Parts: sequence; C-alpha cells; structure tokens
Amino acid sequence: MTTFVWIVIPYACLAVFVLGHIWRWRHDQFGWTTHTSQLLESRILRLGSPLFHLGAFGVIAGHAMGLLVPVTLTEALGIPEGLYHGVAVWGGTLTGAMLVAGLVLLIARRFVNGRVRRTTTTMDKVLYAALAAMVVLGMTATVGINLLGHGYDYRETIAVWFRSVFWFSPRTQLMAGAPLVYQLHAIGGFLFLALWPFTRLVHVWSAPLAYLWRPYVVYRARRGAPPVPVPAPAVVRDRRAADGQSLV
Repeated sequence: MTTFVWIVIPYACLAVFVLGHIWRWRHDQFGWTTHTSQLLESRILRLGSPLFHLGAFGVIAGHAMGLLVPVTLTEALGIPEGLYHGVAVWGGTLTGAMLVAGLVLLIARRFVNGRVRRTTTTMDKVLYAALAAMVVLGMTATVGINLLGHGYDYRETIAVWFRSVFWFSPRTQLMAGAPLVYQLHAIGGFLFLALWPFTRLVHVWSAPLAYLWRPYVVYRARRGAPPVPVPAPAVVRDRRAADGQSLV
C-alpha cells in the first residue's frame, strides 16, 4: 500500500500531467482558453478573480520555497530557522486567505448568477471541488497545525520525499509519520496535477504577464472607429433577388 500511494500514484499523475497537455494541445487547441464569462457577469469577477489569482501565485511560491529549497541552503545563507518558519507561516496564511476569499467569490458567482451557471460545465464543477478540497487541506495544515497548533517540520520529511520523487529515488519512509492532513494534501496535489490538463487551467501556460493584475479579458471598441453600416432588410432582399439568390 505504501508503494502504491507514495510511488505509483505520484508517477502516474506526473505522466498524465505531461501526456495530457500534449494530447490537449494536439486535439483541442480551440479549447485552450480561460472560457471567460466576463461578458455575462463582471462585478463579482472584478473582485474575485484578482484575489484568487494573486493568492494562488503566492501559495505556489510558498510551496516552491518550502518543498524545493533544502534546509542546508537556508542555513548556508544564514537564514535562521525561526525567521524562515515565521515568514512561511504568516505568508502562507495571508496568501491562503486571499485565495480562499477569491475562490468563494468565484464559486458563488457560478451558482448565484443564472447566466454564468448555465455556462458552467461538469469539468468546471470538478475543478472547483478539487480546488476547494486542496485549499481546505492546505489551510488546515498551515493555520491549524503550524500557526495555532504544535507545528510540524515538513522540510525534513515531506519536502525531502517530494524532491526524491523527481530524483527517481522516492523515500517513502519519510511520509509514514507525517500528519494525516499533510499526507492527504501531498497526494491530493499530485491528483490535482493529473486533473490539470483537462480543465481550463491549461490557459496559464499561455497567459501574458498582465494576467497577474488583470486576470480577465477586457472587451472594448476602438476609439474613433467608424461604425459599420448594416444594410436594411429590404436592401438585402433586393440585392439577393437581383443576384438570383434564394430568400429562404
């Protein structure tokens, strides 16, 4: 069971993540978009989307710092463990709160606004459910254990296991004593990667930098552009009749 959970599942999810993106690009390039619904509702989106995206980028940066930067490097740079821990916990709490607020607004928008709800696909619902589960587990670990609880040094266990997966020498024994919420969050992260290629999240690989502070598409008319004349129905009929076209 340990081998399946901490070796088979991570590598299977990484394979689906890579191959799924290749398949999606080759077979669904027209669907490689945000599927924005800004034209249907923009008031909640204007607040929820920046909160969600800025919070998400902060959370991703915090995970990268915690999982990819070994303790030996921070010690070599002279960064005390207490300082590192404080920045990680409070930074994770702040960006996590932004992410939660943005996600709640975006989910509420999907179900409160009728027009947006009708454009919400089954995969959108799966994505929002997966995001909500990951956020709940992450905030429970950050706030419940590290901020308000007794704390847990994931850098000596989970982070080492995570890096060992990419070195193709997974150290599964390091996950045995990790708290359950951390175990669920870790395996949930890999399952989320497997889901990624089949959702609207693929747009992040094509998003411009401006997406950080304006994470939605703005539609506007060009200033000074001359209006496009629209022929009257009678004129259209006369033209079609003159050309011998069918009016049916």
